[in-house]
Amino acid sequence: MKYLTIVLIAIFWNFEVQGQTYEIGAFIGGSNVVSDIGSTNYIAPNKPAFGAILKWNRSSRHSFRFTALFTELEGNDVDSHEARRQSRGLSFTNSLQEVSLGLEYTFWEFDMFKDRNANAPYLYSGITAFNHENISRVSGVTQDGNALDFAIPIVLGYKVAFNSMVIALEGGARYTFTDNLDGSAPVGDDNTISIGNRNNNDWYVFTGVTVSFTFGRRPCFCAF
Repeated sequence: MKYLTIVLIAIFWNFEVQGQTYEIGAFIGGSNVVSDIGSTNYIAPNKPAFGAILKWNRSSRHSFRFTALFTELEGNDVDSHEARRQSRGLSFTNSLQEVSLGLEYTFWEFDMFKDRNANAPYLYSGITAFNHENISRVSGVTQDGNALDFAIPIVLGYKVAFNSMVIALEGGARYTFTDNLDGSAPVGDDNTISIGNRNNNDWYVFTGVTVSFTFGRRPCFCAF
């Protein structure tokens, strides 16, 4: 505990001397998947999700952002509005851990040092890498190790500042470069059985709240 305290003090001291504003905080919410099994609703969280967020507010409208999120994806044909899927009755679960790096852009100036309770809608995108179970329903194997894949995040949110705290409500879809989050298209499986449309990749979505705290003196907001 003593060493952890020393590390935290060192981090906060570093924030202070940099002359820029950083944010560090947490995300809590839910997740859902849009794939060849289960519901096709894009915002329908059915599993808890949590993680951490770190931002460098480079200007009053731009922030470099890093997030790490953890969840378990679940799809069940019973939750689908399609009669074909309901009669098929398949389901799956898949643990997922992602890291994402990119740029957050606010639609108008967000300067918490200038405006009382500053607030603004924002858009975030970048690149996401995620680890998941390499499950397979085509060959009848329930799990075959893990796989690393990539996705493009598209996140919309609205944030409000309260002194040094920033609270945001956001929803973010990830377009993945894999069609096997549900085990319907395992890589290297030559089985001719097909589940769903192999021409469409899977999506997964996070919906929730972020709470972050700012550190460091008032930023200079240099030209971006």
